Amino acid sequence: MANSAAPGAPSAVEAQPALSDFDIFLFRQGAHARLYDRLGAHLIGDGNRGARFAVWAPNASRVAVIGDFNAWRADADLLTPRSDGSGIWEGSVAAATHGVNYKYRITAANGDIVDKSDPFAFYCEVPPRTASRVWSLDYRWDDDEWMRRRSAANALDAPMSIYELHLGSWRRFDQDPARLPGYGEIAEELAGYVVDMGFTHVELMPVCEHPFYGSWGYQTTGYFAPTSRYGTPQDFMRLVDHLHQNGIGVILDWVPSHFPNDAHGLAQFDGSHLYEHADPRQGFHPEWKSQIFNYGRHEVHAFLISSALFWLDRYHIDGLRVDGVASMLYLDYSRAAGEWIPNEYGGRENLAAVKFLQDLNQATYRDFPDTQTFAEESTAWPAVSRPVYVGGLGFGLKWNMGWMHDTLAYAATDPLFRRYHHHQLTFSLWYAFSENFVLPLSHDEVVHGKGSLLGKMPGDDWQRFATLRCLLGYMWAHPGKKLLFMGDEFGQRREWQHDAALEWFVLQYPEHRGVRDWVRDLNRCYRATPALYQRDFDPAGFAWIDADDAENSVVAFLRLPSGEGPALLVASNFTPVPRRNYVVGVPTGGFWREVLNSDATVYGGSGQGNLGGVHAAPLPSHGRPYSLTLSLPPLATIMLEAAQ
Repeated sequence: MANSAAPGAPSAVEAQPALSDFDIFLFRQGAHARLYDRLGAHLIGDGNRGARFAVWAPNASRVAVIGDFNAWRADADLLTPRSDGSGIWEGSVAAATHGVNYKYRITAANGDIVDKSDPFAFYCEVPPRTASRVWSLDYRWDDDEWMRRRSAANALDAPMSIYELHLGSWRRFDQDPARLPGYGEIAEELAGYVVDMGFTHVELMPVCEHPFYGSWGYQTTGYFAPTSRYGTPQDFMRLVDHLHQNGIGVILDWVPSHFPNDAHGLAQFDGSHLYEHADPRQGFHPEWKSQIFNYGRHEVHAFLISSALFWLDRYHIDGLRVDGVASMLYLDYSRAAGEWIPNEYGGRENLAAVKFLQDLNQATYRDFPDTQTFAEESTAWPAVSRPVYVGGLGFGLKWNMGWMHDTLAYAATDPLFRRYHHHQLTFSLWYAFSENFVLPLSHDEVVHGKGSLLGKMPGDDWQRFATLRCLLGYMWAHPGKKLLFMGDEFGQRREWQHDAALEWFVLQYPEHRGVRDWVRDLNRCYRATPALYQRDFDPAGFAWIDADDAENSVVAFLRLPSGEGPALLVASNFTPVPRRNYVVGVPTGGFWREVLNSDATVYGGSGQGNLGGVHAAPLPSHGRPYSLTLSLPPLATIMLEAAQ
């Protein structure tokens, strides 16, 4: 066991071994999903009796805990290797109380010495400082009502409209633009705004500790620690708790696809390639200049699954969006010929990563069946959101990157030429039900010189705002759950900057308020209209009326509920030319009420439309027994609901 702060003196505190023999068995099998309860620093008793430490460093010749409590001396608190060959070093330190800073000083087999942050630390110093902190995760949650009903809120047949945000650049709360907001500081305003706008969930870009702020959290070093830039673990819990109390689900962006090579982090942790592959053809990510996890190593497998379940367990997170899945699945991702190693069958599939993702999803839905996992996967890999037992990866949902790229490319085309690109708008419906899709207009589309979402739209200012509203209306009506990045809901003009707040000041202008009000009303209509969400993943919930009117750049379709309830007719006109007396076939007669029109004057439009609705005539059209004669406003999406 570890010695006390005085060199050579026995520790005043003796703790039970960090891991039982059964824990070790599960760890070495890659099947331990609760390593955060065993490894890392854990306070003993009430926290005044010191802390127990355990770290995996199988290739180390010596491991010491150094920190504030022993003047950072490497000879004061040595850990002892277990005799079972697990590679785990453990011990207790009486002086390591709540809040103290610490690291592991690791002597490698070759004599090299490195100071490492704790891979299982719950809290870290504020970057650029890199020490871990001994910390308790005690917290009294007040989200019981949400936790009881979140299964229904996260269900595949429930409305899901996700507001994606970066905590540090959503708002800044004083005149100092360099000061980051705190978790608690942002909680009340964020919850109020999301509720008012009608979103059902927020998705937080990565909050795991990361050394480089400009990575937006995608270069993770602390897989069990919310970044201290915004406050303590309890502050982050209060943010999640407050969102839950306001009926808002919380999805976390989580990054098991790679990690940075910072000296204090996971790279060459014990002087060897422990967490990463040794061969750069497998262990180095050429696109992100980072390290790739060795998914085939059982202990790494268990580390990552424990990280995922940790956030669902200790922080009540409702879903994990898994970043970079495509880069995990393919051994040749971003690599030229000769720069990658085929799998045992000669293929380019990363079989160990596939097994990891399947085990991750099975563990998640086994232990937290009322949550969801989301794959950011940009290829045609089959059955990403299908169960493992039928050969799938086991995710609950998958981002529809093809829809995003095709639709944005279409919207960015001059309306005069859209007739030649009509398939970009309609192609997504050929595969819309092959996966459980989320339709994302994410942060990736408004950075690195791509401009803002509004800035992609062609034409003068009126046409750009009208096209944006039309696009968002089409998106909310298209099968699939919705995700919109912050700022896009009011038509921010500049592209996103991670080190500055959104352009909230533009809301003084009516055209920006119009986009915001349109998104708010889209969300309210979406949540109130079962036809728009109940059968997102069922082809019986969608029917084309006309997919082929390329000449007029118009699409028209029906959304249908699973039970009793009205059908919804959607028509989008992607030209600035109003289409008068436009005939569409419908399945029922009676009055069809116009429930939304993006060209309404309240949204900044020209005010054209159908005067509240249209009566169906008993004249067959488009293979249906009735028809409506509509006025399609310029660059607009309209929705009409059949009267009951």
